[in-house]
Amino acid sequence: MKSINIIAGLIGILGCFCHPALADQSIAWEELSREEQRILKPAHKNWEKLSAEKQQLLRAGARRWEQMTPEQRARARKNLKRWKEMSPEERKKFRKRLERFRKLPPEKRRKLRRYREWFRKLPEARRQELRKRWQKMTPQERRKHFNRLPKRPPHRP
Repeated sequence: MKSINIIAGLIGILGCFCHPALADQSIAWEELSREEQRILKPAHKNWEKLSAEKQQLLRAGARRWEQMTPEQRARARKNLKRWKEMSPEERKKFRKRLERFRKLPPEKRRKLRRYREWFRKLPEARRQELRKRWQKMTPQERRKHFNRLPKRPPHRP
């Protein structure tokens, strides 16, 4: 039962980050594929009460979940756990950062993703060292530093 709640929560979170073309009409439960129904089963009881927008978001999240690899699903579960542990203020800060990220030009978003992946592969001690340096910088210094970085991070962390 706990895993069903986790999956339902993940679908809700994933749905928030998807941007499907939202339909004006509700989706009947029967219109969902068997796999979508299986994934969204925790929402079945209240499905008809959900807004059309929420139904669309959940459906998009279920479709995305279907396409994830086991590793991606594990990471999504871990992120949901972190999300649940956040305070409302931390969630608000996260949403603001996400919104700022979405407004960036595509090339800057790609650059950030590449560096984030590079950073994740670094040894923990090195990540801590870089975090401390970053936190000591002013916003202007951070911007200047980021703009000086090459498009691609070094091959090996």
